[in-house]
Amino acid sequence: MHHLWSNGDFEVSTDPARIDLSVVHGFLTDCYWAKGIPAETVKRSIENSICFAVYHGRQQVGFARIISDEATFAYLADVFILPAYRGRGLSRWLMECIVAHPKLQGLRRWMLATQDAHGLYAKFGFTAIRSPERWMEIHRPHLYSSAKE
Repeated sequence: MHHLWSNGDFEVSTDPARIDLSVVHGFLTDCYWAKGIPAETVKRSIENSICFAVYHGRQQVGFARIISDEATFAYLADVFILPAYRGRGLSRWLMECIVAHPKLQGLRRWMLATQDAHGLYAKFGFTAIRSPERWMEIHRPHLYSSAKE
């Protein structure tokens, strides 16, 4: 079951069939957190996530995805609004839609990584990790720079 939210001329949809892969890949391949990501990797990430796309008419202007077991944990990733549509409150509205999604209720932990949007996410309860000494990661920031499509 797909969900749809409307706000004036804009919609947020969880229907993966509506997602414009070229828009998502076009943004991600040039952003700081996924520079050079192959289109096939973006396609697989969409297929294995709960995706939220923002539309102005038929044009996709934003995106976010959740990786989750839908019971205890969710990781928020790849959140963006295209530059021409920023400053209209769309990021905040997108986050409101995400946290309202029925499959994401009652989760014990939400995680995300951001370089520059702490203020937005703080409005939805995100804080710095309280016990960073408990967390570990494998991080390969240059993985896509050597990938070939």
